[in-house]
Amino acid sequence: MSADNKMKAPNRVKEFRENLMMSKAELARKAGISVQTLNRIERGEVCRVDTQRKILEALSLKVEDKSKIFDSIA
Repeated sequence: MSADNKMKAPNRVKEFRENLMMSKAELARKAGISVQTLNRIERGEVCRVDTQRKILEALSLKVEDKSKIFDSIA
């Protein structure tokens, strides 16, 4: 899949992370994901639901708060 064909999934991960004054490395460590994965997510690339859950928990949010971070594509 070329870079132009990757699916986009708008999110507010970067905004929430920065509001918490958290570095990418810190969020990635807390979520148990790589910084490279976090970079892709912050660019708006699609990620698995499990990864979304890990990020929400690392940001001290609940699964019910998913819509605050990850926009649904309908």
